[in-house]
Amino acid sequence: MSARTKARKRALDVLYSADIRGIDLPTALADEDVRVAGEAGRRASWEYAAQIVQGVIDRREELDELIETYARDWPLDRMPVIDRALLRLATWELAFNPEVPAAVAISEAVEQAQTLSTEDSARFVNGVLGRIAASLG
Repeated sequence: MSARTKARKRALDVLYSADIRGIDLPTALADEDVRVAGEAGRRASWEYAAQIVQGVIDRREELDELIETYARDWPLDRMPVIDRALLRLATWELAFNPEVPAAVAISEAVEQAQTLSTEDSARFVNGVLGRIAASLG
């Protein structure tokens, strides 16, 4: 598993757990940063994960607007929590991280949806992210 794949998984864990626990993302990010500080071997993948989470914090309104626009009649609050977290993470990469090819961001999110979410989630996540990527050109 690549370092970026591990980082995406770690970022997903933070986004998902904050939503489930009802805590704000800055607090979840700070808590995870403290926990990782004592684990030198995990620090490398944490740097990109923290960048993703901070990006979601900084651009939350823009990300949610993009997702709701292209989710076609699926408001964020009706989506499974894991799908919402995956869409925020991948949309941040698509819109605000030019180092990540769109195909990679979409593929990794779809793979996580297949593994972690409902039977229909991979197709849903793929469709939403594909429309977002096309809109961003």
